[in-house]
Amino acid sequence: MSQLERPAVEVSPADRSPDVHVLFDVEGMTCGACSARIERKLNKLDGVTAVVNYATERASVTLNGPVSVDDVVDSVKSAGYSAHLTESRPSAELTAQEHASDDHAKSLKRRLFVSLALFMPLCDGSLYFSLFPHVRFAGWEWVMLLLALPVVTWAAWPFYRAAINAARHRTTTMDTLVSIGIVSATAWSLYSMFSATGRYDQVALYFDVAVGVTTFLLAGRYFEARAKQRSGDALRDLAAVGAQYASLLDEQGVEHQVPASSLRASEKFIVRPGETIATDGAVVSGSAVIDMSAMTGEAMPVEVGTSDSVIGGTVLADGFITVEATRVGADTQLAQMLRLVEDAQNEKAGAQRLADRISSIFVPAVLAISLITLAAWLATGSTLPVALNAALSVLIIACPCALGLATPTAMMVASGRAAKMGIFFKDYDALEASRKIDTIVLDKTGTVTEGRMALATCIPLFGSTREAVLFNAGALEQGSEHLIGRAIVAAADEELAGLPLPTDFSVTPGLGAQGVVEGRNVAVGRVKFHGEAGTAISEEVRAQCLELESKGQTVVVVVADGAPIGIIGLADTIRPSAQQAVADFKTLGLRCVLLTGDNQTTANAVAAAVGIDEVIADALPAQKSALVQG
Repeated sequence: MSQLERPAVEVSPADRSPDVHVLFDVEGMTCGACSARIERKLNKLDGVTAVVNYATERASVTLNGPVSVDDVVDSVKSAGYSAHLTESRPSAELTAQEHASDDHAKSLKRRLFVSLALFMPLCDGSLYFSLFPHVRFAGWEWVMLLLALPVVTWAAWPFYRAAINAARHRTTTMDTLVSIGIVSATAWSLYSMFSATGRYDQVALYFDVAVGVTTFLLAGRYFEARAKQRSGDALRDLAAVGAQYASLLDEQGVEHQVPASSLRASEKFIVRPGETIATDGAVVSGSAVIDMSAMTGEAMPVEVGTSDSVIGGTVLADGFITVEATRVGADTQLAQMLRLVEDAQNEKAGAQRLADRISSIFVPAVLAISLITLAAWLATGSTLPVALNAALSVLIIACPCALGLATPTAMMVASGRAAKMGIFFKDYDALEASRKIDTIVLDKTGTVTEGRMALATCIPLFGSTREAVLFNAGALEQGSEHLIGRAIVAAADEELAGLPLPTDFSVTPGLGAQGVVEGRNVAVGRVKFHGEAGTAISEEVRAQCLELESKGQTVVVVVADGAPIGIIGLADTIRPSAQQAVADFKTLGLRCVLLTGDNQTTANAVAAAVGIDEVIADALPAQKSALVQG
């Protein structure tokens, strides 16, 4: 098999339709006021509708007019920030962006640790000398200055840099408040030091205030950066489900190893046991058993054959197939799932939009209140130090920017955590509306049940024993990777010891397996599998199999030396926590409904076991969607 290098399929911005939705990565935002400013500026462009999310550092823009992508980028730059078209950035650059995010968090961590190490002795010393002025010694204020200087210069530099950038573009941000507060406290302390030369017992210092504000805000920025990284982990984990490479078949039938991202529609590729299917497609030859759990949450295997559809990101558990790609790149189901989560994170909830509107006027309002405070104290006859102290207090109290940070960060972390648990929100409004839920609709497989096969029934036939059935079936299935085989082996291992390994093992994908166990020819599979092998299965045995299947069990017949010796039924097991979860829902006043594609008998049995009163069975996926939507 040769290696074939091909570029990934990309769509250039020039090829986009005039009415299109695009995402931009925005750099340089430090608070909610920044995102609000960029959003206002973009929405002033002709035919542009934009939502800028500070937490995700992205702008979601809809272009419907003469404005181009470059115009959007230029508009963001004119506001004092930078933007890049997300879709046009190669994977290497995205990896570099992740490293840059890591570096930013590490830089904040270093500054935070230095600030914290200096703040503790500075705070203790300031409090001690303030409470006991008589113990002050000549030069004590210089000790305080030396402790504060690294923090108010180096550690606080990110705040100054952002404030200077905002001032350059004639605007204010939360960093403006932070910087003015830190600089004012430091400047006033220096003024007090030099104006009270020789009277060290009368010096009033605020270095601890400046350092304290810096330390606490650095802690906030660091935890914010960590929260963003953790939220991004959920998307990265979801993206990691996809295959990295594909075994492409060229026109001559020669196999080449290529990046999965380079596959094009109508191209054919091979999938072997244990491999991840590279993209959505249709089976053109072969048969297999597919593990769909990564994409659908259904742990029960799905059998596929010629003309059946397969989904990229699912794993071939058993068999061998050739697939023709039908959807690639951004059109695949995995890409659509990723886009759903990203779109939700790039939207704004009602609470977040309100917070952003307040943030946009918060900074100038605080500055105005601080100046009014200064003027009021002076007008009432207070001295300048007292008036400055009051004005400075207003700035310092307003420094923490939780107003612009709390809502978007909480929403982002919530949606990322939900995605990791298999819960997807179309937008944040849906997340907010979840408090109005009055009915819980539960799927059966993988939700109420474990989504994992386990032995449910073992029926010995014609004088055989349970031990003999499990011994032969368990020994044979040790050579299988199929989920049914694994369940049989697990059951045999639990009841028996020392299972021998099979020889001459072979598998017919989706039907059964055969081999030799201690000199006996053993076969385990469906009734159809044994019929094709020429083994006679009586009507009585067939009837028993049908009865078990009617109860929702997956049934196989065990044959030794051409004669049936037993029937094995496997079924999904109910989650230990399911009954308590349903009881908790009912305690909250919620109505519970079991909605499943399984037959009515199985659905009723599962519902009764966990305490669900309403059951809708035999529902197809499209019907499930329609029923949930009402």
